[in-house]
Amino acid sequence: MMDRVWLWRFFAALSLFLHSPICYSDKAPNYSFMRDATGSPTTSYYDYIIIGGGTAGCPLAATLSQNSSVLLLERGGAPYNNPNITRLSAFGAALSDLSEASPSQRFISEDGVINARARVLGGGSALNAGFYTRAGTKYVRNMGWDGGLANESYSWVEAKVAFQPPMGRWQTAVRDGLLEVGIVPNNGFTYDHINGTKFGGTIFDHNGDRHTAADLLEYADPNGITVLLHATVHRILFRTRGTTKPIANGVVYRDRTGQAHRAYLKEGSSNEIIVSAGTLGSPQLLMLSGVGPSAQLQAQNITVVMDQPHVGQGMYDNPMNAVFIPSPVPVEVSLIEVVGITGEGTYVEAAGGENFGGGGSSGSGSSARDYYAMFSPKATLLESNSMKLSSAQPFQGGFILEKVMGPLSTGHLELRTRNPNDNPVVTFNYFQHPDDLKRCVRGIQTIERVVQSKAFARFKYADMPFEYLLNLTASTPVNLRPPRSGPGASLPPSAEEFCQHTVTTIWHYHGGCVVGRVVDGDYKVIGIDRLRVIDMSTVGYCPGTNPQATVMMLGRYMGVKIMRERLINK
Repeated sequence: MMDRVWLWRFFAALSLFLHSPICYSDKAPNYSFMRDATGSPTTSYYDYIIIGGGTAGCPLAATLSQNSSVLLLERGGAPYNNPNITRLSAFGAALSDLSEASPSQRFISEDGVINARARVLGGGSALNAGFYTRAGTKYVRNMGWDGGLANESYSWVEAKVAFQPPMGRWQTAVRDGLLEVGIVPNNGFTYDHINGTKFGGTIFDHNGDRHTAADLLEYADPNGITVLLHATVHRILFRTRGTTKPIANGVVYRDRTGQAHRAYLKEGSSNEIIVSAGTLGSPQLLMLSGVGPSAQLQAQNITVVMDQPHVGQGMYDNPMNAVFIPSPVPVEVSLIEVVGITGEGTYVEAAGGENFGGGGSSGSGSSARDYYAMFSPKATLLESNSMKLSSAQPFQGGFILEKVMGPLSTGHLELRTRNPNDNPVVTFNYFQHPDDLKRCVRGIQTIERVVQSKAFARFKYADMPFEYLLNLTASTPVNLRPPRSGPGASLPPSAEEFCQHTVTTIWHYHGGCVVGRVVDGDYKVIGIDRLRVIDMSTVGYCPGTNPQATVMMLGRYMGVKIMRERLINK
């Protein structure tokens, strides 16, 4: 019977594959309006200043540029010409890059779960597993969005970045297993969020090239937009004298050399600053600018512009738990394609990889550590003699994972320093709400039934009971939470123990500037003029199985609404 060394070897061999030399297609658009912030004017003026060129910021900026002057400030670089970003086969390489130049910035929550935030144009869409699916119609109604405009906005996004995945044998077996165990009906291929089993979309095209939110800037009017890269905003500026409430009127940003620049809004009541810096970046920037809990701001010697105790509160991250399934037959490389929407508070998804035993680049030990670092800081364990990779040994298999919808457990964010480049202190309180743990257990039970289904039989060793797979997976450190201990630590974990001890993130964290608390229904910051927040930080419940489609839609949707408001106010 295969032991836990195989799992370590699988991760190491996977890294060899991901870091081997590859050919890729250079499809970088020629954006005449995009440049490095170094050398930009000391002072400049625009109708709209958008902070953050991420999943929401790019479509928002492209839309607003049609009839206004827009400055889009992105703290990272461009996603193009970097195969670690652009290629499906290199998924994980960017997330495991811990350098200061990485498009991914790692953070570890106070819960001991390793996570990442984007530092690149296109935001999370430049780093994620690519799954594309819309939010459900009920979610759209609950958010107060116009259904017609939402559908038009989704279609606008999909014309540039959404594709149908290839649906290989592994993914098809998972789909058929889900159907066999009752996750019905079979909804085929669809972008729609419907209970049952489906193949969703992907932002990877048929050549394996990633298309990010940055591609939506192809819609922009080149004469109406300026995109500055490596431009880190340090604070938002406000006018407070002679006004009944603060008015946002500019920003201070620094280029990669540390040189300070100021950008101001032009005269006009319709001109605005829009924060789209992400779930961590948006509440962090509001607090750095003096908008947040006064006691916390004063502790950092930040002048209080407005005491807003809800900034940084209501932080959520959907717990994700995966079960590793070694396979007796080769498994095609695939990220998330099939999903079972169970109706019981969980989503079941799968990712797999083919025979990773052959070939590889030099320096494979380092590559293995780099890739495994995406999952765990304990990568040095790979250097154990018993864990060393044998290039002659084939490794194959995949993961079936469950994600808790919602979630119901809530946390908070606090400033660590006054430096916007430093991660704030984040706590998500995974499984604090008992219903989240119950949902996780139901998800693991669904995975067990899928693994034991007839449809999935060819991808599973017959002599490996599910309890063994749980123990195999649980023996691999994927977080910094306390390990199992006591007399029963060597026994297969219960589903509850498995959920608690192997919890990771699927990078769908959200909240911190939630609608109704920090911003109103039009995403305007409550109590401040000419300032909005438009991104996942405004969401108190994660949309669908993967939020990126809805966040891109929201950028377009709000861009259209703001343009219409501007025309009315002229």
